[in-house]
Amino acid sequence: MLRFENLSKRFDDHVIFKGLHYHAGVGCIALNDEMGSGKSTLLGILAGEIEADEGEVWLAGHALRTDPLKAKAALAYVPDDCMAYPMQTGRAFLQAVAASRQSSVEASTLEFAHQFGLEPHLDKRFEQMSFGTRKKMFLTAAAIGTPAVVIADEPGGGLDASARAVLVGLFKTFALDRTVFFCSHDAALTQACGARSIRFADLRAR
Repeated sequence: MLRFENLSKRFDDHVIFKGLHYHAGVGCIALNDEMGSGKSTLLGILAGEIEADEGEVWLAGHALRTDPLKAKAALAYVPDDCMAYPMQTGRAFLQAVAASRQSSVEASTLEFAHQFGLEPHLDKRFEQMSFGTRKKMFLTAAAIGTPAVVIADEPGGGLDASARAVLVGLFKTFALDRTVFFCSHDAALTQACGARSIRFADLRAR
């Protein structure tokens, strides 16, 4: 469901990475590598937020470069900072995500919001939310509709122990019928999610 070939990225004279390849089907994969290795840049490229210098990404069989609308329709993306429009409320954000996926905010989604303790925050603006609350809001939004691929940048960041338990359950549920690809420096979270751990070295191997 997630595939990329020959991905390369540089900023000015600094090569972030070059020639990355990977193909992932249903399941959970965690990119565990050191800080500053380019994990967030790679995930931004996979989500279509950053343009690669070379290579291509496919989401549910749709090429991100040549068919971006269909590719992004198959994606749920949880960035590191999780800042939507600062003036947007959590409730409006969830409704907007539902509309973009031609879906609705169903009871199952609201149950994840409840487990994350989001009810008191749904009518707050994003600029009023803590980092952890914003993260929970984006994770809840990932449960809307049936995106084939879920990409998450440090999904455990800002979460307390109870919220991390909800995250683990969420990712395990997703991994039953879709691809979950996240980056983290937290080996315990990777293990709890039952994720396959990979490093950049694995993405360069042929």
